[in-house]
Amino acid sequence: VPLQASGGGLVQAGGSLRLSCAASTRTFSAYDMGWFRQAPGKEREFVAVISWSGGATYYADSVKGRFTISRDNAKKTVYLSMNNLQPEDTAVYYCAASRKALSRNLIEYSDWGQGTLVTVSS
Repeated sequence: VPLQASGGGLVQAGGSLRLSCAASTRTFSAYDMGWFRQAPGKEREFVAVISWSGGATYYADSVKGRFTISRDNAKKTVYLSMNNLQPEDTAVYYCAASRKALSRNLIEYSDWGQGTLVTVSS
């Protein structure tokens, strides 16, 4: 599943960004979609996941209440809306596709986008 992430940038603390991830496959709606992030010098970590239908979501505790994952299967795109961004949210954000239901484990994701950098200044 080819994935193309976009929407990253530089924002001040307390600001907002919306990331997008477009898929180039007819079977997009068959995949649960996740967002992960990797800060400099740290391991890649789970951020959020949405089920294939969009009916279920799950978030990391660190972003719960601030980030919202959504998808538009007609547009073959998944989004990550990020509010009240903090410097600790600075990372490269990756979208990924999985056949596993609501997985938080990156090894269960078969396809990855190239990443988009989010930088939050204090």
